Amino acid sequence: MNKMRIFDGHNDTLIKLNSPDQSDGHSFFTDNTEGQLDLPKARKGGMIGGLFGIFTPTSKTARQKQKDPYSSVTMNQKGSDDKSKNALDHSYAREYTNVVIDFAYQLEKQSNGEVKIVRDYHDLEQAMANDVLAMVLHFEGAAAIKEDLSDLRTYYNKGLRSLGLTWSRPNAFAHGVPFQYPHSPDTGPGLTDAGKKLVAACNEMGILIDLAHINKKGFFDVAKLTKHPLVTSHTGAHALCPSTRNLTDAQIDAVGKSGGTIGVVFAPFIIDYKTNDDGTPDNSMPITQIVRHIDYIAKRIGVDHVSFGSDFDGAKMPEDLPNASHLQKLIDALKTNGYGDDAIEKIACKNWLRVIKETWHNRA
Repeated sequence: MNKMRIFDGHNDTLIKLNSPDQSDGHSFFTDNTEGQLDLPKARKGGMIGGLFGIFTPTSKTARQKQKDPYSSVTMNQKGSDDKSKNALDHSYAREYTNVVIDFAYQLEKQSNGEVKIVRDYHDLEQAMANDVLAMVLHFEGAAAIKEDLSDLRTYYNKGLRSLGLTWSRPNAFAHGVPFQYPHSPDTGPGLTDAGKKLVAACNEMGILIDLAHINKKGFFDVAKLTKHPLVTSHTGAHALCPSTRNLTDAQIDAVGKSGGTIGVVFAPFIIDYKTNDDGTPDNSMPITQIVRHIDYIAKRIGVDHVSFGSDFDGAKMPEDLPNASHLQKLIDALKTNGYGDDAIEKIACKNWLRVIKETWHNRA
């Protein structure tokens, strides 16, 4: 039986592989027990490509103490009340980001043609046609970009095609949501003047704008300003799990109205808030909870506007979907829930491809 092709909206695999404090030294080209995404797992799961995130941790010292970005979040059975984080030093963020970009191109070279960093939609189509894993370079937060945007074109020339305006911390452009539950994503002010200019510049160049970690006011500022479909790469429905990281009904409606798409995250921490006795996330969540969020969004704004956004290598995964090799289980779960092949193909692949094509089409 042929596998359903899957394009995934978010992973942190480049960071996992490139960070000595997170990686166990495994290769992207061998199936390994530690990482959640590598080339063999992608092949087995039917993954044809995705947005490969470049996330800048707080500092080298913090990375040594905190094995993942969620470890600083205080959790308990009543909820979490993460404190607002400080903005990153631009020089540090730039240096870290450049190292990871170089690492991504090393992976492409080492792959002997099996991995391609795609720069336009033709590249993406060719990669899919030739069974090459398509890697879209994505910044999870714009901390590496100068406030005057003087280096944005440089990053575009290096392959940047998708940009999250912020992670869950403030920067020169926007304010991210801290990890709080239960809580509204309305946690602070909207875009700065520099942020508004960044949106316009991304529109001009054809860079996808990701709203996954931005707060509510910033989200709607982008919705008013952008000429492109709204995209949220890895999130869930706030009505089902009231975390700051999830979208309210009004936000979901705005994505649908714009013709965009919402990548539903797989992480139990975000879409099914439960903890163990020690306060650590409980990852026993069934795959049906992912389907539940997909179903909620599809019924509200249509099946054309919901996708996958795993967060592989960035968060703990459900026990039944521990890594990319198990992706077809999610396809089966959608079938069990009554989705036909055409609808599943949209959710698994076509919605992302459509939005990318529309956004990159008018690139400068």
